[in-house]
Amino acid sequence: MQVILLERVAKLGQMGDVVDVKPGYARNYLLLQGKALTASKENIAQFEAQKAQLEANNLETKKEAEALAEKLGGQQFVVIRQASDGGNLYGSVTTRDAADVATAEGFTLDRKQVLIRAPIKELGLHEVEVHLHPEVMVTISLNVARSEEEAELQASGKSIQELAAEEEAQAEFEISELFDDIGAAQMDDDGEEAPAAEAAEEEDNA
Repeated sequence: MQVILLERVAKLGQMGDVVDVKPGYARNYLLLQGKALTASKENIAQFEAQKAQLEANNLETKKEAEALAEKLGGQQFVVIRQASDGGNLYGSVTTRDAADVATAEGFTLDRKQVLIRAPIKELGLHEVEVHLHPEVMVTISLNVARSEEEAELQASGKSIQELAAEEEAQAEFEISELFDDIGAAQMDDDGEEAPAAEAAEEEDNA
């Protein structure tokens, strides 16, 4: 099926290109979202008549997207989720989650603008793409953690595995300190009993 593109579509073509696509892709995506028209003589003529206006609109929205990209690119957003001790999430982080946390921080995003290339199913830092315009894309980071405190530690560069190892080491250290204190206390008790026994022997001898 031939369509004429009304905007740039990644891996397909630029505005005004007539391209061959599968009918399902055309109907369910390109035509449905207003990214293309069927390449009939009437539609091609309509595009040519509106081309200057479409290009002007595209340039304006691209400038707006670039301005937003300068502020949004590289930002890190915290997503709080429940997870196992091993760091596996009970569920996964979705494009809607990414859009919601960014919007909450003042960046108005739609989930359709977010692209998560690999499912996010564990704690940690995850990069996702945000397509602000057909020609403008930025990357943001999602800091997926069980608490704000954990998110801060992850943001400093520590992984959930390193955090777990540190907690385990701290627990072992505290247990070791506890046993040392108990041992020291027993030694003190043994040390106090000796003088008392010696005093008793001296009284018997006297």
